[in-house]
Amino acid sequence: MTVAVVTDSASALPAEVAEANDIGIVPMGLAIGGLPVVESALDTEELIARFGEGITTSGPPPGDFAKAVERAQTGDGVVVITLAGELSGTYRSALLGAQEAGGAVEVVDSQTAAGAEALVALAAVRAARAGGSLEEVAAVARQATSEVSLVGSLSTLEYLVKGGHIPAAAGWAADRLHVRPVIELRQGKVRPLRPALGDEAARERLLTHWRRSRVEGAQLHIIAMHSLDASEAADLLAVIKAEVQPVESFLSGFGTALVAHTGPSLVGLAWHWVVPSGVA
Repeated sequence: MTVAVVTDSASALPAEVAEANDIGIVPMGLAIGGLPVVESALDTEELIARFGEGITTSGPPPGDFAKAVERAQTGDGVVVITLAGELSGTYRSALLGAQEAGGAVEVVDSQTAAGAEALVALAAVRAARAGGSLEEVAAVARQATSEVSLVGSLSTLEYLVKGGHIPAAAGWAADRLHVRPVIELRQGKVRPLRPALGDEAARERLLTHWRRSRVEGAQLHIIAMHSLDASEAADLLAVIKAEVQPVESFLSGFGTALVAHTGPSLVGLAWHWVVPSGVA
C-alpha cells in the first residue's frame, strides 16, 4: 500500500491520467442560470455557449471530500491537493471534509489551478510510489506548489475583471488596445503579464516564459492546456518537445470551473522543473 492522492476537478486532469495515477477526483460545483449542473455532464463548448445564462462555480462541499478520502484511504494516509485557497473556498472545504473522514489525512493548498494543480498532484503521486510517508508526500506536494508555473493567453480579461481577480483598469486597457492578454497564476494570484499583439505573438510570449524558467539539470513535466481548440496546445507542446524532451507531457482542457471565470479562447502552459535526487 502507498499514500493515496485526491484532488478536485479544477485540476482538469484527463480521466485517463487520473486513472493511471490512481488519483481521486472531487467535482467542483457548477450552476447555470441558478440551477445546479453536474460538471462531468457539461463539456466546455456547451458551457461557453451558455455564458449568457449566468454561470457560477463553487468548491465541493466537505461531505464530497470526506467520501473521496474514505474511498482512497488504505491505512497509509491520503494527501488532498486543492485549488488555490485565494481563488475558492475549496481548500477550507477539504479541511472540513478531512476532519469528517478522520484517519491520516494531509490537505495541501496548491496555490494554483488547472495544469499546475495537476502537476502538484502528480508530484505527490511520484513521492508516494517511491515509498514516502504521509508527511513526506505532503512535504513534496507543498514544495511543488512553489515550483510549478502556469501562464495562459486569453481572448479577453472581461471575465477575470468581473470575478475580481484582476483590476478593471487592466481589462479596460487590453480591450482598448485590441491586444491578446497574457496572464500568470502563481501563489494564488492572477497577474496580468505584458499583452501580445495577436495570437502568434501570444504563443511566443508563453514559450518565452517557459524558456526563461529552465533549470539546469532538471527534468521537465509539462501540460499544454486549451479551452476549445486542442490544436493550439498541441502546437505549443510540439515546439517544446523539439527543444527539450519532457519526462512527462500531455494535453489537457482547462476544466469548466476555470473557463467559467476566464472566458473562451484560452490556451496555456503549466510546467514543473524537477531536479532528480542526487543531482547537485
